[in-house]
Amino acid sequence: MVKDKETVIEEFNELVNMTPDELKDWLGSDESTGSGWSKDDGSGETIGHESGRKIIKILEKNPKKDPEQYEKEDIDHMRKVVAYCKRHLAQEEKAKQDTNSKSYKSLKNWGHDAQKA
Repeated sequence: MVKDKETVIEEFNELVNMTPDELKDWLGSDESTGSGWSKDDGSGETIGHESGRKIIKILEKNPKKDPEQYEKEDIDHMRKVVAYCKRHLAQEEKAKQDTNSKSYKSLKNWGHDAQKA
């Protein structure tokens, strides 16, 4: 069953716990670019890294998180972010404890810092 728009927005805003500046700094690091699955386009960028750039745009475009301001493509990406983060947080206890783990780094590319309260 597909989650409704309101649930996706609520879960996205809970799971994405990094600010646009924190995410920009992270995406600029070697740790960020070296974790995750590479895209198929030959760019060398990972899927999570691309996702992080989209998340920054969503956060910057709507800093007050007004549900009425999100466009369909925002919601579509937010849905992917929620699914990814929930799946990996459920599977990977290590992400919450080991900041050197691939899981931790990959989740940060998707806007979730498992070390933040």
